Amino acid sequence: MIDRYCVFGHPVAHSKSPAIHAAFAEQTGEPLEYSAIEAPLEDFTGAWRRFVAEGGRGANVTVPFKEEAFRLCDTLSERARRAGAVNTLILGGNGQTDGDTTDGVGLVRDLKRHGVGLAGARILVLGAGGAVRGVLEPLLAEAPASLFVANRTAEKAERLAADFRDLGEVAGDGFDAVAGRFEVVINGTSASLAGDLPPLPDDLFAEGATAYDMMYGADPTIFLRWAAERGARTVDGLGMLVEQAAESFFLWRGKRPDTAPVLAELRRALAG
Repeated sequence: MIDRYCVFGHPVAHSKSPAIHAAFAEQTGEPLEYSAIEAPLEDFTGAWRRFVAEGGRGANVTVPFKEEAFRLCDTLSERARRAGAVNTLILGGNGQTDGDTTDGVGLVRDLKRHGVGLAGARILVLGAGGAVRGVLEPLLAEAPASLFVANRTAEKAERLAADFRDLGEVAGDGFDAVAGRFEVVINGTSASLAGDLPPLPDDLFAEGATAYDMMYGADPTIFLRWAAERGARTVDGLGMLVEQAAESFFLWRGKRPDTAPVLAELRRALAG
């Protein structure tokens, strides 16, 4: 019987994950089937268990189920434990559910693919929600000079920074406390999808800085347009999506796909 995988979300019809994993499977010669499943909001755990009973071997998890996925796991990777959320479920050999998160790895790999240096850099991360929590540990593992979390609610940013302070120089505060210049500015808020921009100073980009938005679309987000006008190099989150998927694929199959052609095809489709 062919091994089955899926992405759980609500809604999930828009997900690019089935196309990405189909491309990975073809490229690596791995026999698997990958689908999108819209789990009921009130019974994500039941949806996972039904999927396993039908032959499911693993799954990706997107909004709004990442925290629930975290809670249902029998074992967790250290990075998932830190994130408090899981985006990759793996059925273990003894029937247990193992949980991991690949979002942060995906972000760091995409930044490196674009030649963005993180070691010794001053990094500003906008937002303090689950998307940001999931990427802080891999970012701090790159040994930046400092990392500042800015959020509309200062207390939330301060609490988040405190949770990761053992891993490096981390601080958190409100948007109005952002001061100085940064080599890397990462937008982890969903504000740009609504056409909103956090209130930020015009002079926050150091010379040669990179602005990265975890969101992506056919056109640059409002955050990336704003950053480009202030001299920053801009990168959207499509590469992060493909890189986190590749890490999930590796966890399931033990093979690391080549992400470049898959990303190029997605970019062409998005532009078209």
